[in-house]
Amino acid sequence: MTLLARLRAAAPPSAVTAALVTVLVGVTSSAAVVFTAARAAGADAGQVASWMLALSVGIAVTGIGLSLRYRVPVVTAWSTPGAALLATSLDGVTMAEAIGAFLLSSVLILLSGVTGWFARVMDRIPVPLTGALLAGVLVQFGTGLFATMDGSFGVAFPLFAAYLVCRRLLPRYAVLVALTVGAVAAALGEGLPLGDIELTLACPEFVMPAFDLQALVGVGVPLFVVTMASQNLPGVAVLRNAGYEVPVSPLLGWTGGVNAVLAPFGAFGLNLAAITAAICTGEEAHPDRERRYVAAVWVGVFYLVIAVFGGTVGSLLATLPPALVLGVAGIGLLGTIGGALTAAVTDERAREAAVVTFLATASGVTLLGVGSAFWGLLAGVLTLAVTRARPAARR
Repeated sequence: MTLLARLRAAAPPSAVTAALVTVLVGVTSSAAVVFTAARAAGADAGQVASWMLALSVGIAVTGIGLSLRYRVPVVTAWSTPGAALLATSLDGVTMAEAIGAFLLSSVLILLSGVTGWFARVMDRIPVPLTGALLAGVLVQFGTGLFATMDGSFGVAFPLFAAYLVCRRLLPRYAVLVALTVGAVAAALGEGLPLGDIELTLACPEFVMPAFDLQALVGVGVPLFVVTMASQNLPGVAVLRNAGYEVPVSPLLGWTGGVNAVLAPFGAFGLNLAAITAAICTGEEAHPDRERRYVAAVWVGVFYLVIAVFGGTVGSLLATLPPALVLGVAGIGLLGTIGGALTAAVTDERAREAAVVTFLATASGVTLLGVGSAFWGLLAGVLTLAVTRARPAARR
C-alpha cells in the first residue's frame, strides 16, 4: 500500500469533514453553557481553561479508545444538559463541593456500567419526569435567547434570524452560522475586544474535592440522572438506530471511570453523544458503514487540539457579549428543550406529574440548601404516586 493510500485510509476526507463538523457544532452550541457553569462554580480564567482541558481530553480518550476497540463510531461529549443544570444549581456551592458532586455523578455512572443496573435504575424514573426535569432546568436558557432582545436586539435578532434561515436551508450548520452572524453583528454594534484574546496553552488545575451532603444531593444526584436520561439513553439509541450493536455497559463504565479520574480538574460529565453522534454514523461520514468509526477517531483528535488551547477558548468566550453567549446557548438547546417537553407530555397518565416536575424545577426554588432540580423530581414522583393511587382507592 502506497503512502497516499495509507493516508486516505487513515484520514478519508468525508470522515475528517464529518468529524470537524461534529466538533464545531458540539463546541459552538454548548461551550457557552459550560463557560456559564464554570463561572457559576466561581471558576477563574485558569480553572475555566482546566475545565475545557479535562473535558476535551476525556472526550478524546473515550471516543478514540472505544471506537478503535469496537470498530464502531462511538462519539462522546460533555453533558450539555448537565452543564445547564450546574449553571442554575451551583449558587452558594464552592468549587471543592462542586468537584465532590462531579465525582459522585461519575462514580454512579461507572457503577451503572460495571454492575449493569443502568436499565433497572432508569426504569424506576418515568421518562415523562426526566423529560420535565430537563425542560425545567433548560427553560431559562431558552427564554434567555429572547430576553436579551430587550437590550441587545441588534445582536440577538440577527442571530435568531440566521438560525431560522439555516434551519430551512442548511440545518446541520444552523448553529455555526448563527454564531458567525451574531459575532459579526456584535462586532459591528457593541464591538468585540478581540485584542484581549490570548493564545495560551491550558494547564490542568487540581481541586481537592469536598463532600457536602447538600451539594451531593442537590447537584450530584440530579447531574447523574440528567446525564443518563438525556444523554446516554439517546446516545445508545443513535448507535442502535444506525445498526451498530455495541455492549452498553462497557461504554458507560469507561466514560464514568475516565470522568472520575478527570473530575478534580473540572470534568463534570462525560457521556455518549446523541445529536452530534448522528453526523458520524451516517453515510456522509463514510460510504462504508464498517469504516465510519474513523470519523469518531478524528473527533477525538480534534478535541485534543481543543484541549491544548483550552485557555484560548476560555478567553474567547470571556470577550463575547452576554447577548451573544445567551443567544447561542439558547439556540443550541432548542432541540434538547423540545425533546424534553415532548417526552414530558406524551404519556397522558403521567402528564400532571410531569407538569409539576417542570414547574417546580423551573421555579428555581431552594429548600434546605438543595436546588430545585431535586425538589422538582421529588414533587413529580409524589404527584405520580398519589394520582396513580386514586383509581385503586376508589375501587
